[in-house]
Amino acid sequence: MAATYFPGLPEAARTRLQEIGPIWAKDINAHRQVVLECYTPVLQATSKEGITVTRDIAYGTHARQKLDLYLPQGSSVQQRRPIVIFVHGGAFLRGNMNANAQIYGNVLYYVARQGYVGINVEYRLAPEAAYPAGSQDVAAAVIWAREHAHEFGGDPEHIVLIGHSAGGAHVASYVADPVVRPAAGHGVAKLVLISARLRADIHPDNPNAGGVKAYWGEDVDAFERLSPVTYAHNIDVPLMIAVAEHENPYLDVYAAELFWRVSATRGRAPRFVQVRHHNHTSIVAHMDTPDDDFGRQLLDFIEVA
Repeated sequence: MAATYFPGLPEAARTRLQEIGPIWAKDINAHRQVVLECYTPVLQATSKEGITVTRDIAYGTHARQKLDLYLPQGSSVQQRRPIVIFVHGGAFLRGNMNANAQIYGNVLYYVARQGYVGINVEYRLAPEAAYPAGSQDVAAAVIWAREHAHEFGGDPEHIVLIGHSAGGAHVASYVADPVVRPAAGHGVAKLVLISARLRADIHPDNPNAGGVKAYWGEDVDAFERLSPVTYAHNIDVPLMIAVAEHENPYLDVYAAELFWRVSATRGRAPRFVQVRHHNHTSIVAHMDTPDDDFGRQLLDFIEVA
């Protein structure tokens, strides 16, 4: 059965990913490495023609406040292409916008192939940069995109903000948390949360509890006030929530909680996608491969008014 999953990968890689799915949470770091090893060669062989990448553009003064800009062929300043901003994960303590030469740039290559502007964002890490620094960096990156959109043919009124894992916490807080949400407006047209950390917890089976404490602090009593899910009612743009079938502990539960809270506030449900057979890392690592079921759903969300 594994041969029918993960199209574009060699048979051995498909089998391995199928095997680690049900046991993903037992050794997340080791299984994450398996995902990178499976997808990196496939992405490396994928043509990069037609996409221009400008790397390490500063949007702030810190060494990690930088971004990569992905432009589709034929871009001109006269155009107004949707801008897709991607914020990576890493349990607040680690991670890079380019985990390696292929991931997570594959997400931006994918959207740029569809004619959008892609922006891959780096940000400061805990414990040096604790709450709300991650969301403040998202704010600075969004400001940069809006102010410079006219230089690369982007539409500052059509910014789609995507966050994965800890990056999902940062983008959700930026849009909804009154501590960091700009009084003048967040400037985002749509929000996508992929396997996002939406509630602070230090449960014994949370392998990233150390990162939660490093970013949100040691005061457990403050976690409810600091958690993005608490401010679900402030999410005022079209929302897409995506989780993997095989998730880090509780992340899919918190995504469902946010889904319910937003639904209750709006009286209608936002989009919710469970990406079957994938895990917390492959849900983004597989993008820009022949496995495009989730990608097509994401593109549909970006396009629909």
